[in-house]
Amino acid sequence: MVESIARVKHIRVTPQKARRVVALIKGKQAQEALAILKFAPQSASEPIYKLVASAIANARVKADQASEYLDEQDLYVKNAYVDEGATLKRFQPRAQGRAFQIKKRTSHITIVLGTPEADEAAATATTKKASK
Repeated sequence: MVESIARVKHIRVTPQKARRVVALIKGKQAQEALAILKFAPQSASEPIYKLVASAIANARVKADQASEYLDEQDLYVKNAYVDEGATLKRFQPRAQGRAFQIKKRTSHITIVLGTPEADEAAATATTKKASK
């Protein structure tokens, strides 16, 4: 019944490249996602690996505070998305006094981990509201 969120902001990875890596782990178990990210060749996989590990630690702390049992094998990537952050604009000199603009893009990455019991409890709560 635990749901944990981990976010990283202003990471120097373009959102398009980060979304490719996030698509690999969406819906997978947390431990399986860590294994996939560990061996993924993309450069965005390292910060996302750290983010998933942080979300697992957040779930552990949240379960301890609520005095609930947490089996880390039950955690899965419930939702993962990448938003566009601030763009750093730089200029490179070109021929005949011209300037070429370089856009260094950043990302905001969010990972949501959950347990299957939490999803079932939320689903039953919404069906009870609908039946009233």
